[in-house]
Formats: sequence, structure tokens, C-alpha cells
Amino acid sequence: MKAAVFKNLGQPLQVEQVPDPTPDETELVVRVAYCGICGTDLHSTREGAFAAECDSILGHEFCGEVAEVGSGVKDQWQIGDRVTALPFIGCGHCVACVTGRPFECGQVKLTGMNTPGGFAEYVKTGSSETLKLPDDLSMQSAALIEPLAVGLHAVRIAQLKAGERVLIIGGGPVGLAVALWCQFFGAQDVLVSEFAEQRLALARQLGATGTLTPGETLGEEFGDVSGGEPDVIFECVGAPGLLQASIELAPRRSRIVPVGVCEEPDTIVPLAALVKELQMHFAIAYTRDDFETVIAMLGQQRIDASAMITDVVSLEDMPSAFEALRSPSSQCKVLTEL
Repeated sequence: MKAAVFKNLGQPLQVEQVPDPTPDETELVVRVAYCGICGTDLHSTREGAFAAECDSILGHEFCGEVAEVGSGVKDQWQIGDRVTALPFIGCGHCVACVTGRPFECGQVKLTGMNTPGGFAEYVKTGSSETLKLPDDLSMQSAALIEPLAVGLHAVRIAQLKAGERVLIIGGGPVGLAVALWCQFFGAQDVLVSEFAEQRLALARQLGATGTLTPGETLGEEFGDVSGGEPDVIFECVGAPGLLQASIELAPRRSRIVPVGVCEEPDTIVPLAALVKELQMHFAIAYTRDDFETVIAMLGQQRIDASAMITDVVSLEDMPSAFEALRSPSSQCKVLTEL
């Protein structure tokens, strides 16, 4: 099969022929229809905590059709089933796996990290982590399930209540997904802080009630637009300094949910958070239930995130599109079509 392969740090992905995957007893092979490019994929191709091994196949935001079924799950799946999957393959037996949290499995294999991912014609998935798609859900929309699950998980972590005011720092795909779910769950104000005008326009399409420009007066601007202070602040960038900035912005007894991935050491002043009695709850990944909820809401047309898709490229053109995303641009979610 053809795949876009990560060869080495600082080098573009290369499209080449690689062996087809074969499923173990409880695994599936999925013919990929679309796979989104994620910020984590970009992190994986440079030095840092997420650096991938050479000759890896990245990509974890995928959907497609079942092409091969493992011998132990042939009674559960049929060739041609339309599916997506959590990008984890767990042991299937531990507490984390049976409660729908395979990310926490001690034996987990991370699709697109330490097992080949979706930037290929075929990808191997765990049967327990694979989910069927509604017949009338488009495959392009299905490719957004994973980033939408990230946003949903963060909003659930925040225990958002209807009528609350929300500040979202960062208007990338995760920030936009958070904005969509905050609006869905009835937030009174959903204000997104972002420099890029194109992303601010997308934020308004996807549920933001207003947009703000980052800077020293961000708190004042929030009050001017909403008439109050934020009950919840979502930090969706992951740059050093933004946790402390969030602490300084947050009013007494509010909540801060860091969602952005920061790989560098950072410094905060705990006293500032202590005096305000702030709650800070980090959010990562998602559960099976988060995926199932996203699929149900998309299938019932109760949410529409299609505006997040700003480009669709072929596998051959994906390496150049991947490199372009390293620099600020108007792109939001770029899908690779297989």
C-alpha cells in the first residue's frame, strides 16, 4: 500500500510503498477514506516529548471502511462496515479498556505513534475501539470526530453549566471544537481569543458569540462584550506563559482547563491561584463515550462542524500541505483523501 512516511526530524514526509497491515485476532484493517492532519502530528516530526521514530506512519484522525477482520471478531464486523476508531489499541481486559478509557491501558498501542497510523491506504485498529458510523454521515464529517471528541472531553472536564460565560484562548481546531460544544451545552457567552482573522470568522460560524484580540486588555474586553467575567477559561494553545496569564485573568472561584499541548517547562505563581481559590483541571484525549456522543450528534445533525475543513488534499500532495501547516496560515483542518 501507499503511505506518507516520516523519515527523520526536519525532513518532509515521503510517499512510498509499505507492507499492508495484517490484523491480530481482535483487530481490524480499515481502508482509509480521510485522515486529518493534527497539531500532534506536527509535534511528532520535531524534537520533543512527542517525537516519532523514523519510518513511522503518522495520522490518528481517520475514518473509512472495514477491509479485513481478525479471526476472533468475525461475528461482530463485516467487510465494508463504515467506521472510525479511537486511535488506541488496548489490551481489552483491564479496567481502563472495559470502561472505555483505552488511552489509560498499560499495554496501549498509540495509532500514528508507536503503531502505523492513517496517512496510508490502510490502517489497523482495535476491534473494541472501533465504532460504526451512521449510514447518512459523510466521510468528510466523520474525519472530524476525533478533534470534536477532544473538545467535548474538555468541556465535560470543565463541568460547564448552561448560562455560564466562557473564554477560549486559541482558535485552532481544538479551540473551535470547544467553542462548538460550549454553545451546544448552553453557555451564555462563548468568546474566542485569537490573532488570525480567518480563525475568528470560523469561530463565529461554529458557535462563538463573540471574538477577542489577545493582549494585556483581554480581561477588560471580555467584560465589555459579555457584561461579566468568565466562569471557565479554556487554554487551547499550549504556549509557555498562558497558564499564568489565565490565572491572572480568572475571577475568584472560576475554572481553568488547559487543553493545549505545551512541551516546554513553564512557570506559574501558585499564590495567585490560591488566593482566588481557582480550580485547574487538565484535559487530554477522550473516552469511548466521548466518541459515541460525537457520532450520535453528527448523525442526528444536531451539530455541524464542516466549516472546520478548509482543504482536502491527495496523499501525494499531503507532505507539502503538512509542511505548510508549520507556519501560521488560514488553514484550520486539512484532510488527506485516500
